[in-house]
Amino acid sequence: MSWKRFWAVFMARNREFFRDRSAFGWNFLFPFLIVAGFGMIFGGGNQVAYKIGVFPHTGGKAALSDTQLSRYTDDLKYIEFIGFKTQAQGLDKLKHHKVDLLLKLGSNPVKYWIGESSPNGYLVEKILLASLAPPPENATIIKQAIPGRQIRYIDWLFPGILGMNMMFSALWGVGYVVVRYRKNGVLKRLKATPLNAFEYLSAQMFSRLFLLLFTLLIVWIGCDLIFDFYMAGSYVSLVILFCLGATSLTSMGLVLASRGTSEELTTGILNFISWPMMFLSEVWFSLEGAPEWIKAFAQIFPLTHLLRAVRLVMNDGATLLDVTPEILIMTLTSLVFLTIGALLFKWN
Repeated sequence: MSWKRFWAVFMARNREFFRDRSAFGWNFLFPFLIVAGFGMIFGGGNQVAYKIGVFPHTGGKAALSDTQLSRYTDDLKYIEFIGFKTQAQGLDKLKHHKVDLLLKLGSNPVKYWIGESSPNGYLVEKILLASLAPPPENATIIKQAIPGRQIRYIDWLFPGILGMNMMFSALWGVGYVVVRYRKNGVLKRLKATPLNAFEYLSAQMFSRLFLLLFTLLIVWIGCDLIFDFYMAGSYVSLVILFCLGATSLTSMGLVLASRGTSEELTTGILNFISWPMMFLSEVWFSLEGAPEWIKAFAQIFPLTHLLRAVRLVMNDGATLLDVTPEILIMTLTSLVFLTIGALLFKWN
């Protein structure tokens, strides 16, 4: 081994990185942006680990200081109380794992509901019963059964896993690959052929759609054989929604691929988009009780609307008419991203 040759290559790669100002700057900027963003969202002094819904209440974050339970709940940490106007609203959020337990205020006996399949619900129930010992004003505590079919946590989580997989495959499989082709000169050689930009982008998009749906089908069948997922709605509606979601996410990747020339910069931008989307689109957990500006910000992501629509179809038996707003948003974002990508695309 020649250390002289090794050192020459080592220094050449370092100079290449430091001279690429966009990649150099982004590698320093991206971690700061991620830390700052999640610090604003999750960096409060009192972290929320569990959510208890209470009704009747005006809505939003609930303070129990003016209720009979105040002296029992004031010292509870890491638990957030979220108000609902009616019992029906609270039960709907509880069924869909938006809250871990539902509690009725101002009642004697004290009534509460939990989802039997929710691990968090089990823990919150133990914490609540321990804090209410002895019960306020000698009231009795009654556990109520949730009416109707209970949605398992795995049934709520599964669409999020599928959507996350589609997101990463669409963004990286299109955005990163096309940038790599441009940097390696593949696109420059394709430009010399009769192939035009529209044909190339269309082929890239439909190829990615085929691969996304093929992967989705295999994962769905395999997981369903193991966990036996409950499907309340139509499979046709589900396929249409996944096609729209995949188109929207793939078209977003085409925007990144339209002008990128640096693999390092593209990697940073893809991470900057995909990670917040994964956390704020309710892939793993609900945003119930989060500040309103966070909920509003999450609406800009196509993945948010895809998961909302798919969960309504799978868990509640919703039809395409019921999820029309989500369909319109995903269609609109697809058209906007495709138009921007086509206008900005260049071969060299």
